[in-house]
Amino acid sequence: MNFNLIRLLRTVSSERFVLQTPQGEDAVAVDLHYARDGRVAGTVFVFDGGGITDEMVPDVLQYLDEVLLPDASLDEQNLSFTVVRGKVIGDFTPETDVASA
Repeated sequence: MNFNLIRLLRTVSSERFVLQTPQGEDAVAVDLHYARDGRVAGTVFVFDGGGITDEMVPDVLQYLDEVLLPDASLDEQNLSFTVVRGKVIGDFTPETDVASA
């Protein structure tokens, strides 16, 4: 896989990563949730236009397993992924209205 892996967020029990193409385009977003018993549940968002075909998804999941999750494994059945394909509509954040404060 020829992608750059970037961690966007980390909490006590979860992480968010993005896989970018060498050109800096987002191809895949990954949310990982760590259970206390060692299981890991991941949600993988494959972005339309990011260069990942449906046929490539198993290789992406294997890459994520090998690179990000040394203590969990698809083979050991303590790792699962839900895969979603779509497009980013936009980023929505609260607006700060200084006049009303």
